Amino acid sequence: MRLDKYISQNTDFSRKDVKRLLRSGAVTVDGETVSDPALHINEDQRVELEGAPLTGGGPRYFMLNKPEGYVCATKDSEHPTVIDLINEPNSDRLQIAGRLDIDTTGLVLITDDGQWNHAVTSPRRGCKKRYYVTTDDDIGPDTIRHFEKGVYLDSEKRRTLPAELELLYANEARLTIREGKYHQVKRMFAAMGNRVDSLHREAVGSIVLDEDLAPGDYRPLTDEEVQSVYNVS
Repeated sequence: MRLDKYISQNTDFSRKDVKRLLRSGAVTVDGETVSDPALHINEDQRVELEGAPLTGGGPRYFMLNKPEGYVCATKDSEHPTVIDLINEPNSDRLQIAGRLDIDTTGLVLITDDGQWNHAVTSPRRGCKKRYYVTTDDDIGPDTIRHFEKGVYLDSEKRRTLPAELELLYANEARLTIREGKYHQVKRMFAAMGNRVDSLHREAVGSIVLDEDLAPGDYRPLTDEEVQSVYNVS
């Protein structure tokens, strides 16, 4: 990796600022002062900025238990964002891998790895998302059958992909879908003449929301959870 990119990724400095620091002699690599921003460095080399070592942490992956009232955006002028809940360095570089509506709660995946984000959200990969849903009216057997076949959403010409609906109580269910259309779950139930009262995402692929996370809390993903995204069947 280029030295200027490495420093920029592990500090709050822009690439322009990094070049200024290099010219000033503030950067050493393995104890030697360097000024070339294009210098290639390896993971085992020691980079110091003004005498303080920089640690390349690599890509970061988190799960968050999203509370109601937060938007899945990096910035918003009207509402708090899920990124506001992440107390990590360079949090402005984090991305949201699969958004939830402001009134939807539950599992949100957050990363600064664009390739991993794409693996989670790409429609072609068909990563499953599981939700706990309550509705205003009872959920009838017709809804289960229609969801299995796919339903037509308003203004769309194609059915949704087959979805799995497990009835828990008269108006409570678990729904597993392989898509992420705009307001999809709410629109699916609306197509059946019902209205979603509450919606909570429990899982994305094989990554299940940690039951120890209170609303607003987050934790890093395990290596197994990170790799599971690439093993979608």
